Amino acid sequence: MRRRIGSGSWLFNAWAVAVTATAGSLYLSEYLHFTPCSLCWYQRIFMYPLAVLLGIASWRGQKQIVPYALPLVVLGAGFSVYHIAVQELPHRGDAPFCGPVSCATDVLNAFGFLTVPMLALTAFAMIFACLLLARRAEN
Repeated sequence: MRRRIGSGSWLFNAWAVAVTATAGSLYLSEYLHFTPCSLCWYQRIFMYPLAVLLGIASWRGQKQIVPYALPLVVLGAGFSVYHIAVQELPHRGDAPFCGPVSCATDVLNAFGFLTVPMLALTAFAMIFACLLLARRAEN
């Protein structure tokens, strides 16, 4: 007999991804002193509350958080996609959302494709998948 994973496990996984992404962004800015661009800040605005909300929901085993967390995930992923486009596609000047730090600058570029917005998009995608699985799972 196959054991099904309950919604609490998927919520915990989503929370773990959000905490890892939050800690990673804070490590880059506070420890390595990389100044985040405006688009990075927007992505953080959508990721940081997820670390708190999903932690509480996971602790309580409340999958009712899913419809409230999904808009944060989708909007954050949208900013990540836009940020990736700003960095990868040819453009004239800076993007409209960029402030004192250029959004086109790669402060981290591992393996030629692993940039900060790509990491954020990956985290948002993983959280999205976990939330959908949590919604489907039986308790």
